[in-house]
Amino acid sequence: MDLDDTACYRAIATRDRRFDGRLFIAVKTTGVYCRPVCPARTPKRENVRFFASAAAAQEAGFRPCLRCRPETSPDLGAWRGTSNTVSRALALIESGGLDDTGVEALGDRLGVGERQLRRLFKQHLGASPVAVAQTRRVLLAKQLIHDTQLPMAEVALAAGFGSVRRFNETFHALYGRPPGYLRRSRRAESSAAAAGEITLRLPYRAPYDWDAIIAFLAARAIPDVESVRDGTYARTVHLDGAAGAIFVQRGDGAFLQATVRFPRLASLPAIIARVRRVFDLAADPSVIGAHLAEDELLAPLIAARPGLRVPGAWDGFELAIRAVLGQQITVSAARGLAAKLVALVGTPIEDARAHAAGLTHVFPSAARVAQADLSRLGMPRARIRALQSLAQAHVDDPALFSVRRNLDAAIEQLCALRGIGEWTAQYIAMRELRESDAFPVGDVALLRAMSNLCGSPTTAQEMLKRAEHWRPWRAYATIHLWASLAAAKVTRTIDAGAATSSRPRATRQPKPAPGSTTERAAQSGRAPASTAMPSNVAPARKSRGASNDRRRAA
Repeated sequence: MDLDDTACYRAIATRDRRFDGRLFIAVKTTGVYCRPVCPARTPKRENVRFFASAAAAQEAGFRPCLRCRPETSPDLGAWRGTSNTVSRALALIESGGLDDTGVEALGDRLGVGERQLRRLFKQHLGASPVAVAQTRRVLLAKQLIHDTQLPMAEVALAAGFGSVRRFNETFHALYGRPPGYLRRSRRAESSAAAAGEITLRLPYRAPYDWDAIIAFLAARAIPDVESVRDGTYARTVHLDGAAGAIFVQRGDGAFLQATVRFPRLASLPAIIARVRRVFDLAADPSVIGAHLAEDELLAPLIAARPGLRVPGAWDGFELAIRAVLGQQITVSAARGLAAKLVALVGTPIEDARAHAAGLTHVFPSAARVAQADLSRLGMPRARIRALQSLAQAHVDDPALFSVRRNLDAAIEQLCALRGIGEWTAQYIAMRELRESDAFPVGDVALLRAMSNLCGSPTTAQEMLKRAEHWRPWRAYATIHLWASLAAAKVTRTIDAGAATSSRPRATRQPKPAPGSTTERAAQSGRAPASTAMPSNVAPARKSRGASNDRRRAA
């Protein structure tokens, strides 16, 4: 992509952190490429070149700087939001899309030809898809060398290199020295051992609303599979035939600290990719916020919560099952059903640290759900058939919940599944497929939030028309609108409390009639359906895609 050389040079001269991760500077005289915040002396203008990605700089023959360490920069890009095809391709590459196949197969999954995909990568990233994949491996290996004491053989395996020989050859080509030369620490090497424990820093672009995303995940955590305790998100992991656990907490800087306990080191890149997806670490809040704030109704919301992210999902099948379980019931009730499903067909995990965090099982595979007797879940038979039909569809097509050629194609395919309607499809696209423009316009809570902002009832068509100006970040607008309902609820509670404290004591109300809606609601601890509902719950509506598609923030 086009980079303004004058603006880029000004950014490195002033060490402007706003450009960190959005461009890279290569120095011709040293053969090194750096971040804009590199502490080294600013090179002369005629001695530098600017690149839109680390892969482009590396493909041009430059090696990563040892001082500013490009592998620790936020994974951003000035091009983001301009090419959905490149965004989807990068998501597939990050999850191993080029490990066993070529660029042609990658293009087929995205609905474009190999030449077109290469052209798009060159235009937006300045590098080929293969170069991007290779650079990711090199930068991950470099981070493992600096931040851990793993033996070099384990670093090679964990970074995704096919062999130690290839790993050594790559670093010799870049630095003229073996990879061990880069490790400045002289402490003894320490193997990941059988548990495969590795702790890494995962950078992000500040601001980051950690409290919001951890609260979102905590409210939906499946017992025995996920937990949020003392500010740490933990969950079990099942990948490539092995089981383990991850633990993620906020770091003391602009990064999250992730501890991975997994016996198969070669799965580390895929696990890191999923952690980054769940916590939306690739988002650039300044770019997204500036775009959405152009709408005068959204501007106050962006200013109040500039660091909001779209929480991702760990696994598409798990999310889809969770969404079907949650149709027409509350979030907590859906968690209870998910816990029953895990206890019935989940697989136990043997890990002392996981058990200490309340994690005992991995979520059941599609094959186990498809074949199990689910009558003990206490659900309607139609809902059980929808669950097992969904599971069988995933068995038949393991890529069912992977990135598609475009958002419309993804929604169409998801809505064709039994039990999945428009709302659920958009929700899956937003959280699992990482479609930044996914938009569950029929969501009742979303319409209520927009009506509050407008001061009058808003229809789905009116909202859809207004949301055209939010593209390609409608998913982020959705999160801000949902958050506004929670904020409004807190404000009403505070105001009501203040009013009550200055008001004479109310007379006692008559006891509700036995069996009435009011009495049943009081016994269950929930408001009756005719009164105000929690901001993250909205009544279900029928949809064409599924008879029980639930339209709320499940």
